Amino acid sequence: MLQRTRIRRWLVWVGVGLGMCGSVVAYQWYTRSLTNSIPPIREWFQNGATRPSLTTQTNAPCPNAPFLLPSSGLIGLLYGDPAAPYHVLRRHSGIDIFGNGTPGTVPIVAAYNGYLTREADWKSSVIIRHDDPLQVGRTIWTYYTHMADVSGTTSFVHADFPPNTREVFVEQGRLLGYQGEYGGNLRIGLHLHFSIVKSDPQGAYMNETVLANTLDPSPYLGMQLQANRLPSRPINCQNT
Repeated sequence: MLQRTRIRRWLVWVGVGLGMCGSVVAYQWYTRSLTNSIPPIREWFQNGATRPSLTTQTNAPCPNAPFLLPSSGLIGLLYGDPAAPYHVLRRHSGIDIFGNGTPGTVPIVAAYNGYLTREADWKSSVIIRHDDPLQVGRTIWTYYTHMADVSGTTSFVHADFPPNTREVFVEQGRLLGYQGEYGGNLRIGLHLHFSIVKSDPQGAYMNETVLANTLDPSPYLGMQLQANRLPSRPINCQNT
């Protein structure tokens, strides 16, 4: 009887283990079905020769879109992307543009006319307040980050915008700084993270790391930038 009890317990634990493994596999499969971002990002970093074929570069806004793409490169992680280091319960709140260059050399420009702020403790970020061109009377913000070296000691934000800059007017296309690799405690490759952020009831910008606090950048840039639409790379003005 004791031996049978042990066997039953062992079978239960085996079943639990197989169930957990199956759940992990199913979760990974489901996540991959929602994004196609990892293969082009892997190709970008492993095969430099293919970078030109993966690069999105615009010198003017797409037709019928108000915003200028703020930097050139591979538009890798997309809006709502669950690809690592994100997941289906914490999706990417903007787009990541991976530049073809070295830290401090790939330009980042203002996507639209507005008023720039750089908080006193921001090493690599700026945010710009805009009158929403797609919804009259609404205030939105565009957020730009990772503009520093990997250690965070050298900022690549333009010298015109030192820490504690408040409400400085910038025109669309104004140079804001250069792409970097600073990600705090997270190891990242050279890129710009760009997001469109909502205002709270008082008109201040909200926490942009929360997807619900941001807007889909697709209609603003005239490109299909939603991860669940699985656009091919490079993304351009025709991928809408």
